[in-house]
Amino acid sequence: MKLTLHHINLATENVERMNAFYTGVLGLAPEDTGLPVLEKGKGYAGEVAFVTDGAIQTHLAQRDVQAGFATGQIVNPVSHGHIAYRTDDIDAFKAHLVAHGIPYSDWGNTAVAGWHQIFFYDPDGNVIEVHAVQD
Repeated sequence: MKLTLHHINLATENVERMNAFYTGVLGLAPEDTGLPVLEKGKGYAGEVAFVTDGAIQTHLAQRDVQAGFATGQIVNPVSHGHIAYRTDDIDAFKAHLVAHGIPYSDWGNTAVAGWHQIFFYDPDGNVIEVHAVQD
């Protein structure tokens, strides 16, 4: 079970303003490859801009404090943002969390087609995503 940093998600009330800042001030480029296909009819219908430094994506997502309620999940990844890792074995990683007593929300592919996503909290309450690309 391997983990690699995939993206950082920042929640915002104004995606356009954040996109202008990250591209104009920080010089990040709009990301147009390897983007998730958002499942807007399944619980999160917010706007998202994608930028990159050439290695790591930053997802600038419209804040939605109701997304957890809409999907029946405890952990809401778009209320305050999250850091995301990609794994090659989501089932092994879920078993790893269980072995460590870490509860998680299994979003499956509710938010992103072709990604199996789980979300959980670190000890300080920061949201962490781990996802695997589904074949």
